[in-house]
Amino acid sequence: MSISRQEFARRRRALMAEMEENSIAILPAAPERTRNRDVEHPYRQDSDFWYLSGFPEPEAVMALIPGREHGEFVLFCRERDRAMEIWNGYRAGPEGAVEKFGADDAFPINDIDEILPGLIEGRDRVYYDMGRDPEFDRQVMSWVNSIRARVRTGAHPPGEFLALTHVLHDLRLYKSAGELKVMRRAGEIAAAAHVRAMRAVRPGMFEYQLEAEYLHEFMQHGARSPAYPSIVGGGANGCILHYIDNSEKLRDGDLVLVDAGCEYHSYASDITRTFPVNGRFSREQQALYEVVLAAQYAAIEAVRPGNHWNAFHEASVQVLTQGLVDLGLLKGGVAELIETEAYRPFYMHRTGHWLGLDVHDVGDYKVDDQWRVLEPGMVLTVEPGLYVAPDDTSVDARWRGIGIRIEDDLAVTRDGHEILTGDVPKEVADIHALMSKAGDAA
Repeated sequence: MSISRQEFARRRRALMAEMEENSIAILPAAPERTRNRDVEHPYRQDSDFWYLSGFPEPEAVMALIPGREHGEFVLFCRERDRAMEIWNGYRAGPEGAVEKFGADDAFPINDIDEILPGLIEGRDRVYYDMGRDPEFDRQVMSWVNSIRARVRTGAHPPGEFLALTHVLHDLRLYKSAGELKVMRRAGEIAAAAHVRAMRAVRPGMFEYQLEAEYLHEFMQHGARSPAYPSIVGGGANGCILHYIDNSEKLRDGDLVLVDAGCEYHSYASDITRTFPVNGRFSREQQALYEVVLAAQYAAIEAVRPGNHWNAFHEASVQVLTQGLVDLGLLKGGVAELIETEAYRPFYMHRTGHWLGLDVHDVGDYKVDDQWRVLEPGMVLTVEPGLYVAPDDTSVDARWRGIGIRIEDDLAVTRDGHEILTGDVPKEVADIHALMSKAGDAA
């Protein structure tokens, strides 16, 4: 279950159809990143580069040249090298770039300084994202300047640079049927990991041991890595939005907030569940949890075509604020409390983000300074939460140190939405039942 070679070709055609006449687009692959001394982090291709090619190797550059007689997709990559392949794995080489990845032309990366300036020359515009990679910026400018230096001999340098991401990221925002199929699977794998963790958790475990349950489930089903550093926050650690130490012991009577998703064929899933370490919510925990769950249901209901991006955030804020008033954590009229953002000490983030090749995926949230309207094919998260700081003396002590977030991934459809991560329990009774069965089995 992966993206087909035909779909990568369709994406390139769609991008080139949006480019101005007589232009060229240039994209570098992601560089390798050093972890320590001479050891690199596991390589992960740049999302834009992968979206257009599926090519997984570093030290590569792609050029898209609409209307080029000898082929519009040109790829520069490493040559085959038996000695290096023995140490570090197989390479496609220029021949494989053509045969396996659909390049019209492919050349050794070491020849790029001789070949790419010739492909740029005569083009009026270059689509390239200046500023993302200063070293490659200098290389691009050296190619352009080499053409400018020959103007008196008739050379034609480009006269304009245009941001490639302005066009490309709008294409990435709308997921194809093939992408949605992969993202459903990513959601299923991550959902199974959350179910596994609910069954496995016990007082006295360390947060990192619970994290290991997720990583095991991801790997078992072909998701070779998490989509982001997993958040496993027991007790008051659940009030730290991006807590990733995952080093504390899980205590009887505490909740644990887990924000964990996998990356499957380069696509991310992103799920958060909050559940009791001992299998039973306390009265206060359940009261706050029910407010967050109601807010998530209200937000999910607002995810449908024609609604703007902020509609589901507004829906969740309405329910969360009302709940805080009902429980006595806020005092006053709900409308005024929302207007003055009095809820923000308890809910300081927004209710979602785009999801795709990146966990915080590309795409503008506003168009012409107006909230973007939701359309079929967009994929997003819905993740309201409440966090009562352990040192918040404005509330009764029984509420302090409780952090709750509930998150699911949704695809916008023609008539509403599809929940891609619905296989994880989130009703209190369902969580109690699942964890009770796990306890009985233990």
